[in-house]
Amino acid sequence: MTSFLDLPAGTGFGLRNLPYGVFSTDGEGARVGVRLGDTVVDLAALERHGLIAAPGGGRAPVFSHGSLNDFMALGADAWAAVRGRLQDLLRADGEDALRESAEIRAEALVPLAEVTMHLPAEIGDYTDFYSSRQHATNVGTMFRGPENALMPNWLHLPVGYHGRASSVVVSGTDVTRPSGQQKPDDDAPPVFGPSKLLDIELELGFFVGTGNDLGEPIPIEEAGRHIFGFVLVNDWSARDIQKWEYVPLGPFLGKSFATSISPWVVPYAALDPFRIAGEAQDASQGNPEPLGYLRQSEPRALDVSLAVGLETEAMRAAGRPPEVVSRSNAKYLYWSPEQQLAHHTVNGCNARPGDLMASGTISGEAKGSYGSLLELTWRGTEPLAVGGETRRFLEDGDRVVLTGQASRGDLTVGFGSVSGAIRPAVGA
Repeated sequence: MTSFLDLPAGTGFGLRNLPYGVFSTDGEGARVGVRLGDTVVDLAALERHGLIAAPGGGRAPVFSHGSLNDFMALGADAWAAVRGRLQDLLRADGEDALRESAEIRAEALVPLAEVTMHLPAEIGDYTDFYSSRQHATNVGTMFRGPENALMPNWLHLPVGYHGRASSVVVSGTDVTRPSGQQKPDDDAPPVFGPSKLLDIELELGFFVGTGNDLGEPIPIEEAGRHIFGFVLVNDWSARDIQKWEYVPLGPFLGKSFATSISPWVVPYAALDPFRIAGEAQDASQGNPEPLGYLRQSEPRALDVSLAVGLETEAMRAAGRPPEVVSRSNAKYLYWSPEQQLAHHTVNGCNARPGDLMASGTISGEAKGSYGSLLELTWRGTEPLAVGGETRRFLEDGDRVVLTGQASRGDLTVGFGSVSGAIRPAVGA
């Protein structure tokens, strides 16, 4: 497909992507748009002019709100209809209602440089999984030894925990270093203060579209129709706070202070060309076959390249870009998004439009593909060289930028980035 707009060469934001986001401009409030190259297409404007309408949305506007929740709730058929309509309106050889109207184009096509991005959804609940086998193996090896790296349940179900939705922030939001209890000396009482082992977690998240009624699980074969789209996630972690607090109930203050997500939601359908088999979940690879409700017949993994960039305060002052310290891929996830959602709801838990679910840290087999500083520096024993300095964990002023894109042949689907800089702890 070719757009009537001039798109940057090699853009990951062409007509095969069209990610959704919530944006505002000077003088106008937040509304829904899609990104095409370096342009934001204002769906609220197209809706006002009668060029698009979401099936099932009734007469009320769907895209003039500051969240995607209403559109997410309409379901996969409505998402497909709107996506197809947008591609038709924006193609060089498509319907000319937008292409030939200078008035509507002036209203509906907004330069990306002129917009402010917001959280794409009102997030009612946030769940973080632990779905990368290599990450779980690395962390388990550090703390329990290689013979007990994976817990007995890990290869049988997608392990997860409920996070804090209120502290999910959009890319570009600074993150304040958290304070809490730590126990650096096993033979001394705990101490209170700013985290000294502040870390990142490279993750891929998805938004639930249509949910399920309380007591009615989402079957694995239908899970894909309940997933609206994907974002990049940095689930910041205070390792020293987490280590002391997590027994016996799991992460709490060491995780709930902030989770950053990218502003553009890549539609589920946009990633169809990048679905691959993934690691076999059967005896052929020495793995147990999942129970019936988790067995997935179609390709489970997503071939999405991911990278972690780190920029120190000195680098920023000198105008130097972030240095890439890790390159990974979502294909390393053992448990798929569909399996995560099916497991999450198998007990009857109801998911709702706008709920966010994240993969957990994504790590490959090589050290340069690990998705956390905990692994990249192996608990701080092997410091990273960055910008002429070294890092074991994050220091105040450091800025982290996660990026992602899927490519095959001449097709590229971009995720953009999610970034955040570390501010000193309150009172520090």
